[in-house]
Amino acid sequence: MKCLALLTVFSLLATCAFGSILDTILKALESAVDCPSCHALLIPLQGLAHLGNDAFVNTFVSICKDLKLDDADVCQGAIGEEGPILAHDLRQISATGRTATLLCDALFGLCKPPAVNSFSVPFPKAAPSNPKVFTSTGKAPFQVVHFSDVHIDRQYTVGSESNCTKPICCRNFADHTGPATQPAGPNGNGKCDSPVTLADSMLEAAQQFGSSAHFSIFTGDVVEGAVWLVNQNEVTADLQDFNAEMASKLGAPIYGAIGNHDAAPVNSFPRSTTSTDIGSQWVFDTQAAGWTQWIGSGSASQLQHTSGSYALVVPGTNLMIVSVNTQYWYKQNFWLYDSDKLQNDPNGIFAFMVQALQAAEDAGQRAWIIGHMPLGKSDALFDQSNYYDQVVNRYKNTIAAQFFGHSHKDQFEIAYSDYSAQTVANAVSIAYIAPALTPTSGNPAFKIYDIDPDTYEVMDARVYMTDVSSPTFQQTPTWQEYYSARDSYGSLLGGIPATQSLNAAFWHNVTVLFENKDDAFQLFNTRITRGGKVSACTGDCKTSTICDLRALRAQNNCDVVTPGISFKRDGSPLVQQPQEPECEGSAMARLLRAAGSEAAARRK
Repeated sequence: MKCLALLTVFSLLATCAFGSILDTILKALESAVDCPSCHALLIPLQGLAHLGNDAFVNTFVSICKDLKLDDADVCQGAIGEEGPILAHDLRQISATGRTATLLCDALFGLCKPPAVNSFSVPFPKAAPSNPKVFTSTGKAPFQVVHFSDVHIDRQYTVGSESNCTKPICCRNFADHTGPATQPAGPNGNGKCDSPVTLADSMLEAAQQFGSSAHFSIFTGDVVEGAVWLVNQNEVTADLQDFNAEMASKLGAPIYGAIGNHDAAPVNSFPRSTTSTDIGSQWVFDTQAAGWTQWIGSGSASQLQHTSGSYALVVPGTNLMIVSVNTQYWYKQNFWLYDSDKLQNDPNGIFAFMVQALQAAEDAGQRAWIIGHMPLGKSDALFDQSNYYDQVVNRYKNTIAAQFFGHSHKDQFEIAYSDYSAQTVANAVSIAYIAPALTPTSGNPAFKIYDIDPDTYEVMDARVYMTDVSSPTFQQTPTWQEYYSARDSYGSLLGGIPATQSLNAAFWHNVTVLFENKDDAFQLFNTRITRGGKVSACTGDCKTSTICDLRALRAQNNCDVVTPGISFKRDGSPLVQQPQEPECEGSAMARLLRAAGSEAAARRK
């Protein structure tokens, strides 16, 4: 591989004399139309990477600007931040190996994920033959608030342009001059991330509607989506500020998880085997310091030394919360592609989970898993999602529920003991996915759960939202209950017993309802974005959506990477490219996908 890379370097240097490195890379991008040609594309990219980070970054910045894939500052910032990580990867791996296939999937969507690498997660004990049964005695439930993906933009500027040319708007960008055509209001806009006023309003509403809540869970993503501008200082300040705001406005403890945007560069969480000066320990240190007031010093130390994961037993309960850093299983964390040696458990997160869940089982406790990325999503690595599923199935009697964010949508995912027979009897665990605060994904929202104090299972999930289209929104956002899952879906199922929880079996029956009654599915489809940015979904879309709800294991979802049309904010066609990953993902990946198609279009 080193010889091939060296030859490619000489080839590129020779190209400089007779043509252009830019043209060489553009031709390679243009030719990349499937998995084999993507592997071929990686060879000149490796040669470019061996010329150094500066050469790699400068070349792709020039391509981005020349093809007008984005504004010049976005090209410079996004590629300048993420480019060195990709260059590092390309210098370490074979262009034809399994890691290269994974990289082609993550960057270009041109390769299908390879078959899951066979690996059995080690467990200290076999599952008990007679596990403890947790039975509801009908006691009054307690409440838990769940919010996620707040994406607070502390540079949001009232009166600035909300219809800009950048990935997010409502800021005073230096290259935007003249009066705003669509001025940003005080409390947010659908093309912009959350102003501080909106975040404060949500926290105040959560305290109002959840005044008796025992605790809250926050499943990550504090930082706004201006990924081409964020740096360590800004992210640190953003995390600290939001921790202070939560502490000042919520009366009960908050148990958090780290999101992919809570680092700089975005998604950047190097493995412990990687040698780099671009680390993420500062993220763990910042959140450990901010969350100690709620999770205690012992769990804060775990967070610092277990790559952002920790566990604790909620005081006064028989419930353990296991918070996991899902970014080590996330396709858009490009540090995961810097070695051809398989790493089944990056940074020991699975080992930590197993240790915590085994302790809960031994103590006769229930457990919740909280994290950022749901493991059934299209941007979860198949290998690690499969191994996660092994953990869930081993401790299915201990895990009462799971809670995530990341998709910005009001969703759920079901885990099964047998994915080849997805029946109500085989539904073993349920993951609740919280809607986002940021208006970019629909109307801002959060959830409040009713929790059975005997089983720690969810008895009801109520969504609260504020309507950004309301004529009074810019004066004062009005928060109200949007719907109750128990009242709505329970009644559509013909009613459920008072002591029955909204467990995996319940939600499986809801998916059957969606299959058989289209009006029920369309109600769900509207609720995904809280009625804010509803997309029509019938036929194959409906089938795929229901399939995804039945897939808390990524290899079983029905998300197929197929060519699609990407549009600029002004509505004009830009390029043909695969579907975007959840929660924005990588700006670099978006630009690289765009580059090949745009180059091909210009050559026609």
